[in-house]
Amino acid sequence: MTATVHAAPVVLTMTGPPLRDGAVLVEHDRVVDIGRREDVVGRAPGARVRDWRGVLTPGLVNAHAHLEYGPPFADLARSDLPFAQWIAELTRRRKGMTDVDWQVSARGSAHQLLKSGTTAVADVVTRGPAIAVAGSLGLQGISYAELAGVDARGWPLALERLEVLLGTLGRERGISPHTLYTLSTGVFGQLVDLARERGVRLHPHLAETTDEAEWVLSGTGAFAHFVERFGFEFELAGRGSGVSAVRHCDELGGLGPDVHVAHGVHVDAADRALLRERQTVVALCTRSNAVLHAGEAPVADYLAEGSPVAIGTDSLASVPDLDLLAEARATCDLARKQGLDDPEEAVVRALTLGGAQALGRDLGRLHPGGRADLAVFDVPTAEPYRDLVEHGAGRCVATVLGGRLVHRR
Repeated sequence: MTATVHAAPVVLTMTGPPLRDGAVLVEHDRVVDIGRREDVVGRAPGARVRDWRGVLTPGLVNAHAHLEYGPPFADLARSDLPFAQWIAELTRRRKGMTDVDWQVSARGSAHQLLKSGTTAVADVVTRGPAIAVAGSLGLQGISYAELAGVDARGWPLALERLEVLLGTLGRERGISPHTLYTLSTGVFGQLVDLARERGVRLHPHLAETTDEAEWVLSGTGAFAHFVERFGFEFELAGRGSGVSAVRHCDELGGLGPDVHVAHGVHVDAADRALLRERQTVVALCTRSNAVLHAGEAPVADYLAEGSPVAIGTDSLASVPDLDLLAEARATCDLARKQGLDDPEEAVVRALTLGGAQALGRDLGRLHPGGRADLAVFDVPTAEPYRDLVEHGAGRCVATVLGGRLVHRR
């Protein structure tokens, strides 16, 4: 395989300051050299040289997605349904999907990732047929087998299904205990224990809505009606835990450096401090929260306090696209609305290094010896972080995955 130099007016390695007139030398699936263009080209006689316009970055990391809810579910993102009704409609839609439908749907999502510069994803999978899709396309990251709607009576059958998902060939697996309101307390704890026994990572949804906060605190509200309707025997029903969702998740062992959580919208200063103490990354999903009327995460507080954060899109059922730079722009807009000046560099770090921390992997940075996952965006370069966030959505001109050019516009 011929060595390739990828050069651009600005290279963001995420290991140092922006590199002007920079270049990355790739051989096979590895980065072997980084520096100024003339120096890298001079050290690589015979290498093919690709000169790109704009800003070259590490491949972006989507820290929370449900690829299986792909294009066939996209109209739900425009439905303006309240959260509880949206979940009910999503559940109804699932019943008509075949194994092939699930695979096609997930592939549609995965192709959107690659075309927008994302090379790694935390993919939460409820239906088995879609769990191998991300890996089959070469996307890095973890596929999380998710359980929802399970109490002690349903645990033996659910565990059998989970074992099948965890044993499916492909990329690395993790476990997603869906939420504190769709699992009994006992089952949630058993999933946490199982993940630790197997040495796999955990990824629950946490503190997404006010209904969730009410359910965990007092066992009442909209989710209490949901539990009663489906006849689940959940320990929190009618009494709650008396603490916040973050605190209760921690009581069940569900926080730690081997965990990252999705959303983290309804959290106070004590919750955020606990997440930092446990080294638990929060995957922010700003646009999904807005579409589902879930609220606004305290992005400015997270960033100002130094909390570990990443960025996720959620699924096409709750966002118009899976472009992480569109998500980054919305997240920056929210941070500025909340009073934080110049959040762009911090948010780009969340798109790259934050996602890497969430997945516990060497992703989101360019360095010699590292995997050659990178993306190029045709944007202005005067202020690279700001320009990337403000202009990068829809402007990915190249995605390189493991040294292979998999998207070029």
